[in-house]
Amino acid sequence: MKEDYYEILGVGKSASAAEIKKAYRKMALKYHPDKNPGDSKAEDMFKKAAEAYEVLSNADKKARYDQFGHAAFDGSGGFGGGGGMNMDDIFSQFGDIFGGAFGGSGGFSGFGGFGGGQRRAKGSNLRIRVKLTLEEVANGVEKKVKVRRKLQADGVTYNTCSTCGGSGQVTKITNTILGRMQTAATCSACGGSGQVINKKPSDADAQGLKVVEETVSIKIPAGVEEGMQLKVPGKGNDAPGNGIAGDLLVAIETEDHSTLKREGDNLHYDLYISISEAVLGTSKEIDAVGGKVRIKLESGIQSGKILRLRGKGISSINGYGSGDLLVHVNVWTPKELNKEQKEFFERMQGNENFEPKPEKSDKSFFEKVKDMFS
Repeated sequence: MKEDYYEILGVGKSASAAEIKKAYRKMALKYHPDKNPGDSKAEDMFKKAAEAYEVLSNADKKARYDQFGHAAFDGSGGFGGGGGMNMDDIFSQFGDIFGGAFGGSGGFSGFGGFGGGQRRAKGSNLRIRVKLTLEEVANGVEKKVKVRRKLQADGVTYNTCSTCGGSGQVTKITNTILGRMQTAATCSACGGSGQVINKKPSDADAQGLKVVEETVSIKIPAGVEEGMQLKVPGKGNDAPGNGIAGDLLVAIETEDHSTLKREGDNLHYDLYISISEAVLGTSKEIDAVGGKVRIKLESGIQSGKILRLRGKGISSINGYGSGDLLVHVNVWTPKELNKEQKEFFERMQGNENFEPKPEKSDKSFFEKVKDMFS
């Protein structure tokens, strides 16, 4: 028995469209193929989540599913009910769920619409990984990558497909509980292009395509995160028969920074100072994504103090400003002392200036953590 779509996404029937989208994005990122290479179970969950979202994100399909369950889509050949979706279907339709897209609509992987007339076949998508430094993530970057993609060879000519008459599809009628339903399937003779090859050059494959290496420019916006996927429309493989080129799907990977740690749009920096610096006060130069910045530490600063440099974090990918740089002050206690140093601290034992006297303004660890997320 097929699993319940609501249970797959972990939402109730009363969930809003935004809650359904959020639940799907969470699952999609968790079971994303880039994060689970070679894991067939993760791939299966990835496909199930996409199938559930394909139905529940559509008001009409959701209403039919709520009334009839999976039976609402029986006999539909997998179309409109999500069943049988492959990776290209998922990335083409829902690629922007992973964090954004470079324009263009998803559409179904095979065809560009459902109106009358000839359908234009769509070429397969290509997927690449791009690794970014923290500076590139913070500022956005344009990357030029070399991609091997299939393009239609020069000199290819076509004849109209005799099986489908050039429409690219054949129709069939299925009886369901909702009545007789007419569905369209891709013509197996021409692969949906409506044309069959008449003549092709010797360096082209059976579909009239040949592999060419091409340099593609990818504009990556500031604020992207590990696991997000961007889409460059029309830079995948060409489709046979003068169809629509597939898309180039760009999976984002990020490199760890030596001193800065990212948390959402905020950055964290651990600053270590000596006891004397904490007592007397000092100024320190620290790392930031825009270069070095100098900060002033007041005398008597306490270990665990968090300094917030507003706007020095990562730009929001949604355009809501920038995060902050949070500097965590850690007073370093020496492990070894010479005789003179040891005698000094022995004399200070019991001195009222060295006795802990936390003030109300000196927040507890839990309060500081709470403030970071407020």
